[in-house]
Amino acid sequence: MKKVIVILILLFVGAAALYLFYVRGFGISPQVAVPQTIKQDGEERTYEWSIKAALPTPRTEVTAAVLEDKIYVIGGFDGFARTAATVEVYDPAKDLWTKAPDLPEGRHHAAAVSIGNKLYVIGGFTGFNFEPQGDVFEFDIKDQQWIKKSSLPFPRGAAAATVLENKIFIVGGVGPKGLSSDLFIYDTRTDEWAKKASAPTKREHLAAAAVNSRIYVGGGRQQGLANNLAVLEVYDPETDTWRKAPPLPTARGGVAGTAFNNFFVVVGGEKLTSTFNTVEAFDPETNKWISLPKLPTARHGLSAVTISNKMYVIGGGKRPGLSVSGSNEVLEVK
Repeated sequence: MKKVIVILILLFVGAAALYLFYVRGFGISPQVAVPQTIKQDGEERTYEWSIKAALPTPRTEVTAAVLEDKIYVIGGFDGFARTAATVEVYDPAKDLWTKAPDLPEGRHHAAAVSIGNKLYVIGGFTGFNFEPQGDVFEFDIKDQQWIKKSSLPFPRGAAAATVLENKIFIVGGVGPKGLSSDLFIYDTRTDEWAKKASAPTKREHLAAAAVNSRIYVGGGRQQGLANNLAVLEVYDPETDTWRKAPPLPTARGGVAGTAFNNFFVVVGGEKLTSTFNTVEAFDPETNKWISLPKLPTARHGLSAVTISNKMYVIGGGKRPGLSVSGSNEVLEVK
């Protein structure tokens, strides 16, 4: 009997150690890079990272959006592989987190954007079997309630979404029939979806953002961590056409993307053996990529959003696969 108890104790200690080491990234501390000065538009600008208050519920495969200068971090996986409906709100002015009403249903690998005083969460997966969903949840900051809107025509998770001229663009991801290159546009005024020209490349875990009236779609992967992509494609809504642009210097999937300081920025990511602290920015004016100071904590399944001259990078896993963090790191340009 004593031997059984000892074995059980050892198994428990081993499982706890594995959880702390791998899932929670124990032992991995932020490494803040030296500030970097870059010449842009004839002026010198300095980019500098800082560490802010941690996300209260450590998660990965989250999505996030800015609503009235606050950052809503939504869904994802928690540290026990459970699909989260959690919504936590960060106030940069106070460096403080609060709770918001949970999603009607848990989602991981969803996409989120905001228009006006409303937040939209689109698609995503449920469960650890990664079942694609097409639901669109709208959150009105005034009444603090979630309501369902017209569903995506094609359910998907691990897609990328952005906003241009008060319309939501969502591209790529994985649906019931596998990888997608479909592009859909959602008009919040009419609650209607329209299909547009498909992107040239099918992919998931990609990044997208709107810069100078164009949609930039970069990185991602095709069916597994060994198949990361460096592809950059640009969509012109006026002509409903795509074109290729210079590829990312570093092929990565599991990334986050945002428009920041007139750049399309791709942050983080993962491969089979590790996560990335890489931060690369595409300048549409010069048609070139530049490297920005490295992310203090390398991770994947993270979200990146921009408020004024600051880019906030929140959540994600420090190790490949199922790992979680509460990392909240900010890149400021001065």
